[in-house]
Amino acid sequence: MSDVKLERKEPVSREDAADWLELLSQAFAKGSHIELPFGPGTVSPQIPDRVRAEFEIEVSGDEVEVELEFKWSTDHREAVSPEEAPPAPPGRPRRGNGAAGPSGSPRPRGRQR
Repeated sequence: MSDVKLERKEPVSREDAADWLELLSQAFAKGSHIELPFGPGTVSPQIPDRVRAEFEIEVSGDEVEVELEFKWSTDHREAVSPEEAPPAPPGRPRRGNGAAGPSGSPRPRGRQR
């Protein structure tokens, strides 16, 4: 099996970006095998119960970059069971839309100015 990378960069409205994030959020909430629109087709990743998440905000001059990245292994032998996984950070209340409150906001990484 070969490695695959799909990437799409294009200007979108704030509303379209929110719609895309909502689709992604719903897909993660449902878990298992999902379908996400990508260009003229779809991608269908298998999402496990535990994933590694990264959140980064970078401000450079007059440009702001926000990155949200999720990673997981496709090797089921490497999957982490809930008993083996480190506990979730405290103070992360879940709301109906999946948003975290102020105390559950991810901490930015990268350069601080």
